[in-house]
Amino acid sequence: MDHLDGNAAAGELSEVFARDVTTAVATCAGCGMTGPVAEAMVYKAGMGTVLRCPGCDAVLLRYARGGGELHVEMRGVRVLQWRTASR
Repeated sequence: MDHLDGNAAAGELSEVFARDVTTAVATCAGCGMTGPVAEAMVYKAGMGTVLRCPGCDAVLLRYARGGGELHVEMRGVRVLQWRTASR
């Protein structure tokens, strides 16, 4: 099977990254707890933001801005899902 470069996923990925993340349901990679991102515990310090699981306190997501760049690390989120409208 031939492959394409990452640009071929631009349409699908723009649907994901243009959504309100707080309405998504996240599954914690640490304890498996599932719940809305809006229920995560948020800590802000310096140039960054950390979201932690309300069940086990594991880091779900880190967001930082610096040097003209945005950085998002989500290794603590096993799955991030949104409900979509029925077609």
